[in-house]
This record gives sequence, structure tokens and C-alpha cells, in this order.
Amino acid sequence: MIGDWDNLRVFLALAEEGNLTAAARRLRVSHPTISRRIKALEEELGTRLFDRLPDRFQPTEQALELLHDVKEMERASLSIDRRSAGLSGSHLGTVRISVDETMAEFLGRHLSELTTNHKCIEFEIAVAHISANLSRREADLLIRHHVPDLASVVGRKLATFAFALYGTAELAARTDGSRSALVELPWVGFDDEHQYMPGQRWQAALLGNGRPAVRTNNGVMLVNAIRGGNGVGVLPCFIGDADPALVRITPVIDEAATDQWMLVHSDLRNVPRVRIVMDALVQLFKAHRAEIEGTAAAPTLAMSA
Repeated sequence: MIGDWDNLRVFLALAEEGNLTAAARRLRVSHPTISRRIKALEEELGTRLFDRLPDRFQPTEQALELLHDVKEMERASLSIDRRSAGLSGSHLGTVRISVDETMAEFLGRHLSELTTNHKCIEFEIAVAHISANLSRREADLLIRHHVPDLASVVGRKLATFAFALYGTAELAARTDGSRSALVELPWVGFDDEHQYMPGQRWQAALLGNGRPAVRTNNGVMLVNAIRGGNGVGVLPCFIGDADPALVRITPVIDEAATDQWMLVHSDLRNVPRVRIVMDALVQLFKAHRAEIEGTAAAPTLAMSA
């Protein structure tokens, strides 16, 4: 009989992630903890569960036989955890919201509006490119620009975020807004692995064979590079319009408009503290609709052929 469920959780994480680093990150423990628990489980079962290859941990045949049952155990355990969260009916507790860099910037600017009337709730804002797993309760709420095709996830559209081209006044003065003039400007953009970011396909189509002279994988770096006069670049209007160092060079770029959705696991949507935060987020995004949609400030230039 296996005496420690935590050893099975570690086994599942390592089998699914394939390496110690990813498994440790997922479970928020150290490498030695992963190794120690796998060794203990192998000794308890009397069999080797992984082949230690140079680049990964490969589950053995014995491990694969065990894997299905462990997944079912995890699924049941997580379901109990989610359902038990709503049993007390209390408004007290923590609500963890997972967001990307853009939404972190927006929430950071308006966080006091979100928290002021909800002192009984503690807020955790987790920032990551990769969406948190709602089934594993890595977050209570997600704000993302896509809705996963999962029956267990409930989504509500919060807003459509507008994007435009921004640069310093000096760079803006060098263009009349025409495509031919824009192409001649220095540009800042995301690197090749982040071409899915809003506005990057529009930018690539405009530049053709050209590429931004400065490329990054980080939104904060992108804003600072544009603010520093290194080039023009596509930014959310709520960021660019509010920055006195920047000028909006184009109207809102329709192709870059991005819907943001609030996502919650169906087991958690009626938990009182989660419901309170969901309602507060809806009101927050409504209150700042003009800022989000780029209608709070008019573009400086009009884009022409």
C-alpha cells in the first residue's frame, strides 16, 4: 500500500513535465524534494519508475501502468478541493488572479478601485505568459485573450482592448502618417517567439521584409524602448495615451483589437469571495471603457496610403 499521496503527486508531475525543473516549478518545491520523493516511491513499489536520460525523465512501462490511476486520483482530489472551497459560505479568504503583462499593467493602475470596498478579501495577482491551470487551482480567476475549449471553464468577456502605434514627439514629427513614411522610421517590436502578441502581425505586414531594430520578449521593455526614442511600436491605448512622453501616431489598429475574458472553473464561480471579485472586475472594466478602447484621446496623425 502506498502511504504518501504527495509521492504520487510528485510522480505525476515528473511524468507529465519530463524534467526536474518543470516538475519542481509546478509543485513549488525544490529539485532535491522531487528526487527524494521519486526515490522513496520507487523503493516503496519495488520498481524503477523512470529511466534517467540526458535530457529528460522517461516513464518506464511500470510507470505508465500506474499513471492512469494516479491521474484519476488527482482529478478526484482536485474536485474535492474546489468544491470544499465553497462550503463555508464565508466572504473571507484569498482570491488569486492570473494575468499576462498587459493585464497586470492595467490592474496595477486601478488596483485600489478593486480592493477598496473588499477589505475582507486578500488579492494575489500572478503574472505569467502561460495560463494557470484552473482545474489544479493554480488560480481562482484567469484574465486572458482566449477562451479554452473546456466544459469545466466558464468565461465572460470583460472588454476589447485597443492598440495603436506610438513614439516620441521627435519620431512622430518625422512622419505624415502614410505607410511609406512609417516604414522609414526605426521600429521596436517583440521577438520571433512572440509574434502572436497584439499588433505584431500588422507591424510585420507593414514592414514587409524589414524587421524592428530592437526586439524583446517583455512588454515593460517594449514600452521603455519606445519611450526612450529607440523606435515606434504598437502599444495598448491605455498605456500609450496616458504616457506624456508618447504621441499616438496612428488611429486605433482594428487588426490588433484584443478581447479580454474573465475565466473561472465552474466549481468556483459561486464561491462568495470569488463571485465578489468577479463582479468587481466587471465594474472596473466598465468604468474604464474609454481608456481601454482608446477613445479617451484622439490620434495625432491619420494613416494614409
